[in-house]
Amino acid sequence: MESGKRKRGKRGGKDANKRKKNKPKTLTTQQTSISKDEQKSSKRRKIDGGDSSSSFLDKMRARLSGGHFRMINEKLYTCSGKEALDFFKDDPSLFNMYHTGYQEQMSHWPELPVNIIIKWIKDHGPSLVVADFGCGDARLAKNVENKVYSIDLVSNDPSVIECDMSNTPLDSSSVDVAVFCLSLMGTNFPSYLQEAQRVLKPSGWLLIAEVKSRFDPNSGGADPNRFMKAVCELGFTSVSKDFSNKMFLMFFFKKKDKKASGKKEIEWPELKPCLYKRR
Repeated sequence: MESGKRKRGKRGGKDANKRKKNKPKTLTTQQTSISKDEQKSSKRRKIDGGDSSSSFLDKMRARLSGGHFRMINEKLYTCSGKEALDFFKDDPSLFNMYHTGYQEQMSHWPELPVNIIIKWIKDHGPSLVVADFGCGDARLAKNVENKVYSIDLVSNDPSVIECDMSNTPLDSSSVDVAVFCLSLMGTNFPSYLQEAQRVLKPSGWLLIAEVKSRFDPNSGGADPNRFMKAVCELGFTSVSKDFSNKMFLMFFFKKKDKKASGKKEIEWPELKPCLYKRR
């Protein structure tokens, strides 16, 4: 009997030991908190690890893209229209790269001049024929009912007329409104305005929107009054101007009914390049 008891006791002892081994440990409140925090941290590391890697690559791509944009932008402001046209013809992909960077820069502006011009055209009626010099993504044409000749150096959009803006295929005195929205780029910008004067009907409108820093004499920009004087000597009358926006200014001119004499050489002020800062 005693040996039987001892055997049962041994079995009970082994079972007890197994139960002790299998019994889950009781964690203190502090240990439980640490364990949960570690689990959360681990999940964050898994999630953030992927996100941070993706974010890093996106930032690197944005920097590379931004660097290419600034390089192309500087080129366009410091060469002639013909040189710019040849530049893009050699590598058309650069034009897409430029406009991608341009759109990214514009996304930081609280208000876009093209929207003001769109509203102006809508207010003046759908019968006006418009020539959009340096149209970019042809946003103006896509947002008005008017007939719009969208003009730029190169484009993937078949509706855009690809040409040097100083020599367009438009007929003389064929349009009611000529628009330059942040597009007076290049060392020969006066030739673009001369072309606008040619294609505009008598009493036709010339609308110019430009980056404000280009017309700030205190920082090396052109005197806006000198610029307006030169445009008037080309054969226009100054109707109004708007310098209220902190990012850009606007000029509104009308073509004179009588042709400019052309005897006096016009003294155009130099428009400094608009070089965007690295963001």
